Amino acid sequence: MNVETAENWAHLQDLLFGGSWNEQLGRFRSPCAYRGLSESSYLLETTLIRLGGPFARLEQHLLRNFRKYAHRNVVARDSFWHWLSMAQHHGLPTRLLDWTHSPLVAVHFATANTEKFDQDGAVWCIDYERTHLLLPEPMLRKLQGEGANTFTTELLAEAVSSLDELDQMSVRPYLLFFEPPSIDDRIVNQYALFSVVSNPTLGLEDWIAEHPDLCRKIVIPASLKWEIRDKLDQCNITERVLFPGLDGLSRWLHRHYSPKNNS
Repeated sequence: MNVETAENWAHLQDLLFGGSWNEQLGRFRSPCAYRGLSESSYLLETTLIRLGGPFARLEQHLLRNFRKYAHRNVVARDSFWHWLSMAQHHGLPTRLLDWTHSPLVAVHFATANTEKFDQDGAVWCIDYERTHLLLPEPMLRKLQGEGANTFTTELLAEAVSSLDELDQMSVRPYLLFFEPPSIDDRIVNQYALFSVVSNPTLGLEDWIAEHPDLCRKIVIPASLKWEIRDKLDQCNITERVLFPGLDGLSRWLHRHYSPKNNS
C-alpha cells in the first residue's frame, strides 16, 4: 500500500486529487472513496468489531431488534439495506464503515478534533471502481448492467437480500461500496458512502493487505493541522454544514472560537 505524507496545503490537494483525471470522460472524476481519521494509527475497524465479544453472532440480534423497535419511526422503505443504513446512521454497531466521495470532507474528519492536533491524522483512499471488479459475478453483472460504479440500497437489494446471502456468495472475502438513502441532510451534505465486507470478522486492513494496489493512505502531519483546519473553515467545510442543525452549529462555533494552544 502506498503511504504518502502531505508537506503543505497545496501538496495535500495534489495527493487527494491525484489520479482523478478520467480519460474516457475527459473530466476530473475520482474513482476513490475517502475516510478521514484524527490519528493516523487508528485502524479501519467497524463499530461491530469494536463491540468486542462474540460480535459476529450478535450482528443479527442487533439488527432484528433495531427493526422491531424502530419500525414505528421508520416506515419509508422496508428493504434490508435501507434498514442497515438507518442502523449505521443512528449509531447501532454494524459491519458498515463510513466513507465519503469528497476528499475535503474526509480531511474535515481528520482535523475536526482539536484535542488530537498533537497527533498525525490520515485520509484513506480506496479505488471502489477497481474494487468492484473483484465482486462475485452476479453482483458485478448487476452493477455493470445498471451502468453504475457504486450500488444504491435498491440496486444492492436486487443483487443480495441479506447478510447471510452476502457471506455465502464467495469463499474469498470481498468488499463493496454503496450509497445510503438520503435519510437526512447530514448524509447528503457529507456525500456519504458505506463500505461492507462480506466477512464480519475481517478488519479492512486485512482486506487491504491482500489488495494493496487498490488503497492509498495520506498522512496529515500534526504540524499542518491548524493551517488545514483554518482553510477548510474558510471553504465552508465545517460542522455547521456537515451536521445541519443546532448541534452542528454549536460544535462549529465551539471549535472556531477556541483559542489555539501552541504548547
